[in-house]
Amino acid sequence: MIATPAWPPRSTPRLFIDTPLAAGLTLELEGAAAHYLRQVMRLGDGAPVLLCDDISGEWLAHCRPAGKRGMAAAVDGLLRPREAVPDLWLCFAPVKKAALDWLVEKATELGTARLVPVITDRTIVERVNLDRMRSIVVEAAEQCGRTALPEIAPPVKLPALLADWPAGRALLFADEQGGEAAADLCRAAPPPAAWLTGPEGGFTDRERALIIGHTAVRRATLGPRILRAETAALAAVALWTGVQVPS
Repeated sequence: MIATPAWPPRSTPRLFIDTPLAAGLTLELEGAAAHYLRQVMRLGDGAPVLLCDDISGEWLAHCRPAGKRGMAAAVDGLLRPREAVPDLWLCFAPVKKAALDWLVEKATELGTARLVPVITDRTIVERVNLDRMRSIVVEAAEQCGRTALPEIAPPVKLPALLADWPAGRALLFADEQGGEAAADLCRAAPPPAAWLTGPEGGFTDRERALIIGHTAVRRATLGPRILRAETAALAAVALWTGVQVPS
């Protein structure tokens, strides 16, 4: 017996849309989305496309060419409801552009719920481009199959982050000077939780004292080696999701 091909195919493009979706709705796609579907993917009339609105979930739609270069998508039905994302924040010191792009992309793939850029004494990035961060988050979520986008918080200075820290949320501090084994600490820190990782060059002594003195903080070691800032952030998230998120 010939197997029935899966529908929609696994190669079906996915797009996040800034419009609440519903069955029977037809959307006129513009700009980059229309160009991607029509000019890059070469989708024709009736071709399937997956749409996510970050509200209800993932929907199956089919394409309808609109004019010479435009594209419309007619929504057929809901395939998956919006996923429940484990409540993990990543509070990280921004790094240089290419490394920051990579950090944001991989943190999204790993399932982080909220990204918080933290300005420290040794942060070398003068300005964080939140629009660029969102573009990378959306593209990563489209590629990895997420139906919920991580929240992107505005940059915050370290003292303000700690002063306004929400009660009941554990703050795991990736401390280069030692602490509990990170894997063990992750098992003992169910959501809501957060990781705090430092800049290139690490936290200053003043900052370390401020962090360690906070009641929500638990120090963790990521191992014997000195890790790049972006490597430490992603290793920390991967350890937590590995023990807290069901496979």
